[in-house]
This record gives sequence, structure tokens and C-alpha cells, in this order.
Amino acid sequence: MQIQIMTDSACDLSKEDYQKYQIEMVPLTVQLEGKNYEDQLSISSKQVYDSMREGKAPKTAQVSPQVFKDAFEKHAREGSAVIYLSLSSELSGTYQAAKLMEQEVKENFPDFKIEVIDTKCASLGLGLVVLKAAELAQNNTKFEEIVSTSKYYLEHMEHIFTVDDLEYLYRGGRVSKTAAFVGTLLKVKPLLHMEDGKLIPLEKIRGTKKVYKRMLEVMDERGMDLKHQTIAISHGDASDTAEHLANMIREKWDVKEIKINMIGSAIGAHAGPGTIALFFSNQSPNE
Repeated sequence: MQIQIMTDSACDLSKEDYQKYQIEMVPLTVQLEGKNYEDQLSISSKQVYDSMREGKAPKTAQVSPQVFKDAFEKHAREGSAVIYLSLSSELSGTYQAAKLMEQEVKENFPDFKIEVIDTKCASLGLGLVVLKAAELAQNNTKFEEIVSTSKYYLEHMEHIFTVDDLEYLYRGGRVSKTAAFVGTLLKVKPLLHMEDGKLIPLEKIRGTKKVYKRMLEVMDERGMDLKHQTIAISHGDASDTAEHLANMIREKWDVKEIKINMIGSAIGAHAGPGTIALFFSNQSPNE
């Protein structure tokens, strides 16, 4: 039985990743100046960031239930199994839409094998989990093992990031506990992390250089067996900064690989230009 790995555009993987690992992606919607666009398909991340720099306020919408229904029914008819790895349910209604359509499609195709997983991850944190699942699927790993391994990876995925302006996240309702940060944004760089799928402010740090140094300190404190990991960095149209952070990591650890991608529109519309995010596991990848 063929196993199709599915995810949504909030994973921030590249077109090359989708093609290489035969990953099926469903797009979130980006709303800009009264028009709807399909994230990663009909609008580029660069367009979204440029519009935000001009003072525009793009919004996003979850993946349509109909998109899930069409995709799931297609695989059910073909006799394929599906593992769908979703953006955190704390950040989007996409997971709930997928669960709803899973139930509906299974009423018509009771033998359809499908697992819809709320990863509690975002951006390349989600992307790394998806890549692991896709590698296993290509190696003909059993369905249940792919599911269990994916859940292990997502439970141990760390998200450490900083934004140029926390106002974007605050305005979109994407962070809580922000009172201590608002009003001091011009003087400090906020450091945030993910906690049970939610974006939570972690620390306030004075100075841009210090915040990147602190990101590596947190990575050192939380990461395990880093040299055997693929580390990921995603950025809000700030490739030079992402490369600088990657070089800082290489100087400190002999890591297996560092993957750098731009943050897509679905996440970038809320995080804003200049965002830098770091992803790694707090457990050994070989366990």
C-alpha cells in the first residue's frame, strides 16, 4: 500500500523538498488588498513581506475543508493511505478542518487508512517532522511506525525565534502574555518559543547581537546530540541574518546539516519581516 505524506504550506518547505520526497502540500489562504491567494502557489513570501514593509496588513485563512475532502477522497479511491501532518491547532483551524473531512470521507470509504496529526509545530519545525515522515515512507516503513516516529519527533521539536516587531504577532492574536513586551519593543529584542503549540514570549534581550548569541545558548541548554541532527533556520526575508546564525552554529557544533528556508506567507503574515527562527530536537534523533 502506498503511503502519501501530506502537510500544509505552513511547513515552509521548498518546492524541491516536496518533489524530492513526494510530499503533497495543501495551501493556506493569504488575503491581501481584498484578494485571496494560495500560499506558496499564487503569491510569494517576498510579495507578502514587501507589502508589510509598505504598511499593508495581510491576513491568512485556514485550508478549506473542501480542499481536504477532495484530496482525501482522491487517495481513498486510489487505495493509498494518508498521513497528514498539520500546523499547530493553536495557530490555525486547519487541523480541525482536516479532522472534520477525515470523518466525512471515512463514512463513504470505511477502509480508507488515514491519520491526521496535530503536530503543535510551525514553519520548519513542522517541516522537519514532515521530512522525517516522508523519508520513512520512501523507505517503505510501515504506516504505524511512521505515525509513532512522527509523534516522537514533533513532541521533541524546539522552536526558538525572534521577531523585529512583536506587534505583528500581537495584532493577529498569535501570542499571549505579551503585556510585559509591548511598549519596550524599540529597546529590546523579544525571544519566543513554542509551548504546547502556542507562541510564548521567553525573554527580553537588549541588542540584536545578544539575541542571536542567546538563541545558541538556549539551543545548547535544550538540544541533545546536535551533531547528528538536521538543524533548521527559517527567516522573514532576512537571508543574510539566517546565514550569519548558521555560521555561528557551525563554529560551535559540527552539525549534520543546516537547512535554511524563507518563512512562507502563512506564518510570515503574522511574524513579519526580519523574523529569525531556529529549530532542533531536544532528544537524540537516533533514539
